[in-house]
Amino acid sequence: MGREAPRTALGPDEKEPTMALFMDAHTLDGGVAAADVAAAHEADLATQEQYGVNYLRYWVDEAAGKIFCLVEAPDAETANTVHREAHGLVADEIYAVTEGR
Repeated sequence: MGREAPRTALGPDEKEPTMALFMDAHTLDGGVAAADVAAAHEADLATQEQYGVNYLRYWVDEAAGKIFCLVEAPDAETANTVHREAHGLVADEIYAVTEGR
């Protein structure tokens, strides 16, 4: 089973990343519907460009109310700004991460 190459935005010289990779976590009491998360993700995609952010993927545990989002952004606060403006569901936690191979 092959794996994708790491996704990181590159600068003009294609050697140094210009954005960091973050994983954020949301917890919603009472659970969450995957369809609602998909709609929120679409709202992120519609909002992200003006902030130089790129929401890549998300994962959902409907019963536990857990949502995880993988995003390239200049910083954690800018990533959260997109969530706030797009749908109001800001992350409870945000971690800078590095994708392994």
